[in-house]
Amino acid sequence: METGMITDVMRDAVGVVIKLGGPMLVLSMFAGVVVAIFQAVTQIHEQTISFILKVLIVMSVLLFTGGWMLTTLQEYAKELFDLMVTI
Repeated sequence: METGMITDVMRDAVGVVIKLGGPMLVLSMFAGVVVAIFQAVTQIHEQTISFILKVLIVMSVLLFTGGWMLTTLQEYAKELFDLMVTI
């Protein structure tokens, strides 16, 4: 296996990870910032508010985009297996 091929596989893997995990991470980070600002303004320091909101956001993102995520991961796995066969 050539170094260029390994680099391509790793670059594609990082791209898939960013594509799949990015929306959940960005939305949960945004929710955390909004809740932190709300808690600072109202002086309510309850940790479960932020946690519950983040869990609900991640679950809703998985509910709405789970099929697309699974399809993307299956396509990448198929590409890897096809690459293994050619080696």
